[in-house]
Amino acid sequence: MKKIDMTNVQEAGEFKTLPAGAYICVITAVEDVPNKEYLKVSYDIDAGEFKYYYSSIRLNHPDWAWVGAYAKSYKPTALPMFKRFCSAVSKSNGRYVFDGGSVNADESTLVGKKIGLVLREEEYYSNSGDIRTRLIVHTECPIDKVSSQRVPEPSRVKAEPADTGFLKASDNNSDEIPFI
Repeated sequence: MKKIDMTNVQEAGEFKTLPAGAYICVITAVEDVPNKEYLKVSYDIDAGEFKYYYSSIRLNHPDWAWVGAYAKSYKPTALPMFKRFCSAVSKSNGRYVFDGGSVNADESTLVGKKIGLVLREEEYYSNSGDIRTRLIVHTECPIDKVSSQRVPEPSRVKAEPADTGFLKASDNNSDEIPFI
């Protein structure tokens, strides 16, 4: 290992993990993805112990594009959920109205607006096959309803990852090629 001068290096503090819960958030960026009919909504915690939680992560990991962000579909089958999103933003920001079809349909006007978000835990299989946990947006609500929101139980994986049809190297104990 090369020699490193640690004299002026400050030791990292303890990293606080954001727990599942209902939070008052602010929308930090919105990107329309018209060919897939969704808005990519980036957000951050706007009050309490975890204020600016996602901004601090993005500062250290700018390539983590979906940290503190989620897709809000406006496909015809998803319009009831999109309307809930629009209603939560409108009710959280005084006289501001966003409904996707009016004069205020410019998604860039959402930046800086507050919204209540309920974040729940979800288990998933990583690329290496390990089970990991992440927070996802479960639902939106007006900010005055955040304290009354019920946080759902974590979503657990139920089955092994999908069979790709390929054998893992460890599954084939023979030196022979299995399909010959």
